[in-house]
Amino acid sequence: MRPNIGTTDRALRLALGVILIALALLAGLDGALRVAALVAGIVMAGTAAIRFCPLYTLFGLRTCRR
Repeated sequence: MRPNIGTTDRALRLALGVILIALALLAGLDGALRVAALVAGIVMAGTAAIRFCPLYTLFGLRTCRR
């Protein structure tokens, strides 16, 4: 797995992931919406942490320098 997420993309993913996780845990969301926000937040934070996005690979995208 070669990194395919650049610095700016990584920072945005991490920020969005933290916001979604906080929203799911603190905003009083119920049911499927809470689970969806939590899962999306974990995925965003996880891909930022490992600097690799499987969907980018499928679509041939890269936001990092070679």
